[in-house]
Amino acid sequence: MSEILLFHHAQGLTPGLLAFADDLRQAGHIVHTPDLYYGQTFDTLDAGIAYAKQLGFSDIAERGVRAADDLPNDLVYAGFSLGVSPAQQLAQTRPGARGALFFHACFPVAEFGTSWPEDVPVQVHAMEGDPFFEEDAAAARALMDKAPQGQLFLYSGGQHLFADRSLGSYDPTATSVLQQRVLDFLRST
Repeated sequence: MSEILLFHHAQGLTPGLLAFADDLRQAGHIVHTPDLYYGQTFDTLDAGIAYAKQLGFSDIAERGVRAADDLPNDLVYAGFSLGVSPAQQLAQTRPGARGALFFHACFPVAEFGTSWPEDVPVQVHAMEGDPFFEEDAAAARALMDKAPQGQLFLYSGGQHLFADRSLGSYDPTATSVLQQRVLDFLRST
């Protein structure tokens, strides 16, 4: 069993993201899903990104980092797209991380001012043709070079946020494979 801190994407803490967390709970894991948007959700990615800009990306990331304050250190940090920022920062900088799961995004390791911890396994999941992931693909590949226990999984298609079943971009086939890989990862951490 793992304890996971899962951060939402730019459309907020959607029913699909909560369902993803519930699937992990049903597999026996503890999952925390902080709401970095104070209850706001958005029907479109553009509206969610506009709200994130209004709040400030750095403020959202800082809220995410603070969400870990009252939790144990030995967490798996996970994030969907925008939520990868606080998840990656915590995985790289907070001692005791058990693992990291990045969905639909990845940031350059240098962005968080430290190297990737060699003992922290990481998985990155995205679609090959996702236009949002195009700019992150190089960072994901570089992370695989730095993380001895790193795995990059690219799925066929071009959808962003394909693992959120409440969105039109949801791909059940790719999500099924992703979920199995995540459960295997969690069993090994």
